Amino acid sequence: MIDSLTRALDWDAVTTWFYVLNDLSFVYVVVPFFVVELIRYAFLKRLDFDVIGDSVANVITFVSFVAIEYALGLLFVTKLYFWIYTEISLSHLSLNWVTIVTCVLLADLAYYWDHRLMHRIGIGWATHTVHHSSPHFNMSVAYRFGPLDAVIPLLFSLPLVMLGYHPILVLLSEVFVQQFQAILHTEAIGKLPRPIEFLFNTPSHHRVHHGSNLQYWDKNYAGILIIWDRMFGTFEPEVEQVRFGIDRPINSNNPLVVFFHGLQRLASKLVSTKGLGNKLRVLIKPPSWHPSQLEPAGSSSEPAELRLPDKLE
Repeated sequence: MIDSLTRALDWDAVTTWFYVLNDLSFVYVVVPFFVVELIRYAFLKRLDFDVIGDSVANVITFVSFVAIEYALGLLFVTKLYFWIYTEISLSHLSLNWVTIVTCVLLADLAYYWDHRLMHRIGIGWATHTVHHSSPHFNMSVAYRFGPLDAVIPLLFSLPLVMLGYHPILVLLSEVFVQQFQAILHTEAIGKLPRPIEFLFNTPSHHRVHHGSNLQYWDKNYAGILIIWDRMFGTFEPEVEQVRFGIDRPINSNNPLVVFFHGLQRLASKLVSTKGLGNKLRVLIKPPSWHPSQLEPAGSSSEPAELRLPDKLE
């Protein structure tokens, strides 16, 4: 048993498996299921120009996101992975079932923490709010990306390369986690059997994550395994009907508005905030942070009990 798990695998075979699971799943899962969702929208009399326009905007943001990735140096990132792997990694792990499974698990854990950080700091939310700004929830929303959504995850994925996992395996594992997320963006699937709901991220859990309901803010960050949220205190079950979107709706399907509204709002907040120190805090504090929170207790004109929790700005 141990020998079969640790026996070296052929790279071509492994990349083919990931190609089928990652790239081709768009063809045999995402697109067909999105068609089913459109039929469902029509049956429920919810298929209108807003849903169609929103879906088109989602696709355009995805294309723009990929273009920015290449423009900012996707090849540079790959070279960085290989440099770290060659120069400063602790070891070079062989390719076998153990390293594949553990790399996917670590990539999933890294996703949890980079996703949580994207919600909890101003600069992270400025780009990630794009993904949450749709008032709808379907497969196309999975591909609604912000301009800098690939930047912060680097902080959490590079340590995997330092541990000795091959850069290509790390990249494939990250894509696998992201692609698993895509199939969770649907209202058509209710709650699954309890063992699945306990261990894995599901459409029900991810609907909570996209909810603008107060009790759903900053919950269920998981990629594949929901156990990370259970372990780190951010799990919330789907109970109340989910209202999708953000607390300050953009009310637009204009792709430019959708793609840049978070950065525009962050820029406006930076301009209106006085002091270099406060401007830096805007970038690294939770999105709702305001300089008034630095004032001594009782000095704010806003009653403490009326202030919103740390979330959307």
